[in-house]
Formats: sequence, C-alpha cells, structure tokens
Amino acid sequence: MNETTLFQDISCGLACRCPQCGEGALFTKWLKVTDRCPACGEEFHHHRADDFPAYVVIMILGHIMVPFALWMENAFSPPMWVNMAVSLPLTIILCFALLQPVKGAIVALQWRMRMHGFAESRKQKIAD
Repeated sequence: MNETTLFQDISCGLACRCPQCGEGALFTKWLKVTDRCPACGEEFHHHRADDFPAYVVIMILGHIMVPFALWMENAFSPPMWVNMAVSLPLTIILCFALLQPVKGAIVALQWRMRMHGFAESRKQKIAD
C-alpha cells in the first residue's frame, strides 16, 4: 500500500477530501462527516472530532483578531462602534470559513494516526 506523508493527509483534510484516496468528499453536509468515502469506501463513521475543531478555530482566530484589533486601535483610534462594526463580522465570517477545513484536517489526522477505530478499518483494507 502506498503510504502518504502527514502533510498530504492533512492537506486532503483541509481540502475536505478523503485522506485515503484524496478524491471523495469528506462531508455530506457543512459539518457532517460522511460515513463512507464515495470514491474509495473508507469508513469515517467512527471519527471523534467532537469539539476540538471549534477549539482550534478559536485559537487561530485569537491569534489573528487580537493583533488586528490592536493594530486598528493604534493606527486609526476609531470609535467603539466602528471597531465592533469591523471586528465582529470579520470574526464571524472567519469562524465559519475555518470550521469545516479544520474539522477535515482533524479527521484526517485521526485517520493518519489510526485513532478511534481507524486502525481496525485500515488493517482490513491492507488485508483485502
């Protein structure tokens, strides 16, 4: 079996593609991971991403939005309503934009590390 690199697996997850084949869609809905890859048949029903993607997105956005807010305050000193009118929608948009790719990357990382049932399904694929 051709083993891929960690970077390739996480890149597939960030692109919302199956880490096994890189072709099939990883999600059936916005955050609903497919039970099985439509292209290669890899099972994903046993993944356990839970709340971790949200925590990762919060950490990423904290590192983006806090420096942005400080820069905006130092550069322009806008009134509070302008600050809120710019920062709040930007934060919400980035949150929604990052959540699915981050969840895909976490599922791909679990697949790569053979966590939460992926070890059993991958052993079956190699044996077949």
